[in-house]
Amino acid sequence: MTTAPNGPGEHDHPAEDPAFRGEDLAALLTRLLAEVGKTQKDLAEASDIKYPTLNAWVNRTRGTSRIDTEHLRKMAEILRRWGADVTPGILFRSAGRVVPGPSDEEREARLLRIYRSLPARQQRSLIGIAEDMAAAIRAS
Repeated sequence: MTTAPNGPGEHDHPAEDPAFRGEDLAALLTRLLAEVGKTQKDLAEASDIKYPTLNAWVNRTRGTSRIDTEHLRKMAEILRRWGADVTPGILFRSAGRVVPGPSDEEREARLLRIYRSLPARQQRSLIGIAEDMAAAIRAS
């Protein structure tokens, strides 16, 4: 594990992402849980992960390469709800995993944000386009 940078601008990666400080999943979870005042047991219970499994990840006695992607997403969601500054991408990178594309919920939320940002006329056009796409899929 690498050490954290000594000062501003000394990150190995341009992103201001704690995972790029060299934190593996164990270090990241330990730090975030301490920041939000929660325990491993709290996180395990809230994210429907067996405590011995989560504890093994934190103690580095079980590898992280096969963690279910939904567990990583769920842990990020729970930690964010508790006030931690973390994203699914940070957890995936800290576990040495490829960050997958957005979840269905994230895509739906993005689409809804776009829709709400449009004037009424463009909202109606977007609905028409979506209906045409759905009809084309049903027809094929």
